[in-house]
Amino acid sequence: MSRRPPLLLALLLLSFPQFVETIYSPALPLIATGYRVTPAEAGQTLSLWFAAFAFGVVAWGRLSDLWGRRPALLAGLTLYAAGAAWAMVAGDFSQLLAARLMSAFGAAVGSIVTQTALRDSHAGAELGRVFAVLGLALAISPAVGLFAGQFIAANAGHRGVFATLGVLAALLLGLSFWRWPETRPATVSVAPFWPTFRAMLRDRGIWRSALLIAAFNAAIFSWYQLGPFRFAALEHPGLSFGQSGFLLAAGALAGALMNRALLRRGWTAEALISLGTLLLVAGAALVIVLAALLPQSLAFLSGMTLVSSAYAIAIPNVLAIALRAYADRFGTAGAILSLVYYNLLGAGLVLAGYGQRLELALAVCALLAVFMRARPTTG
Repeated sequence: MSRRPPLLLALLLLSFPQFVETIYSPALPLIATGYRVTPAEAGQTLSLWFAAFAFGVVAWGRLSDLWGRRPALLAGLTLYAAGAAWAMVAGDFSQLLAARLMSAFGAAVGSIVTQTALRDSHAGAELGRVFAVLGLALAISPAVGLFAGQFIAANAGHRGVFATLGVLAALLLGLSFWRWPETRPATVSVAPFWPTFRAMLRDRGIWRSALLIAAFNAAIFSWYQLGPFRFAALEHPGLSFGQSGFLLAAGALAGALMNRALLRRGWTAEALISLGTLLLVAGAALVIVLAALLPQSLAFLSGMTLVSSAYAIAIPNVLAIALRAYADRFGTAGAILSLVYYNLLGAGLVLAGYGQRLELALAVCALLAVFMRARPTTG
């Protein structure tokens, strides 16, 4: 029987990509100034991250089936650390983009291998409870990332942010080398990639899951991409962008705790996804209304707090049920699912970056979630 990975290390590895993305966000204005690029171009270092991340999850997911979970994890963390070191010394914007792409490809291992190892080790309602606990970590990591990113960027610039991320990757690599077990079942054969890929592309449930995941993530990451510049445009914000992360984390933590409590009371994953969709719609509407009525106020952050709660409720439940039909090939199937939704997310953030309209981005995300939630899962 497969050994179970330490839950605390699994929490750190699964929240690592999200922490990496949010600690970087406060440095975007400094990058725009330092490399003499526009805010939209600086924002693409975040949106293009997801494109490379998408291909990274395919590679590491596949390699986790071929090599094993542990070797794939160690290789990916090593590559990420190298990319972070390159970003720290990048001499121009094109080098920075290349370093970010390398980093994203490596960081993807934290998401796909951790999820795969947990699916190896847990099943059914137990898996749902484990993902609910992981939701707590995902709720806290953005606040820590934004606040840390704000502090480091203010005191050490964007290169200091990259140096911090490199040190973090080295620490996780050391912990994983020491404590991460091999969880791949010895009796599971490696599923062929292309037949699995074609089957999943024809699977309506997979598309529904991918679009739901992309919609909720795009709602959150539109804020991380556009928020720094929105704060810069306010005359007297009274709150820094980094500090705003604590409001979003409070909403996400409340959502994660509610998710955990409702699971214990017997709520199904589908019911909780519906609740998350409702909160996403309410949060997006609140942002749109308050931003229009009070354009120089931070009142719209109350809507973003609701969006954060919606994310914490919906995402763990979508992930817990998305691959039920692919239990014999979790690594490969998880990689393909991630490829689809991260490409969708990256495309959405490219459009959001060029549009520079948070309210419009949130409205599109909410409408997409409602439409996908109303779609049947089979057929």
